Amino acid sequence: MTPRRRRRTVATKKPASKSKTVTIRKKGKKPVSFHEGGLHESLGVPMGEKIPAGKMAAAKAGKYGPTAKRQAVMATGMLAKGRRTAARGR
Repeated sequence: MTPRRRRRTVATKKPASKSKTVTIRKKGKKPVSFHEGGLHESLGVPMGEKIPAGKMAAAKAGKYGPTAKRQAVMATGMLAKGRRTAARGR
């Protein structure tokens, strides 16, 4: 009796994402990595357009899934804080 050959499964690569990974590093804080434009992709809004307030509220409520919820919370919290601070200095 000859031994059966096992089929080899070929690992497939994930398709490359359109957005690039950005890492923010600040002294004394943990580095934060995220995909630039990831929230736009999750919500189906083109990159050049502003995300409507209704969609942002729905994303924060989790109606677009857990990933979009995390992205929306980070965009309105940590990322927006930096923009508000910069605007105050102008």
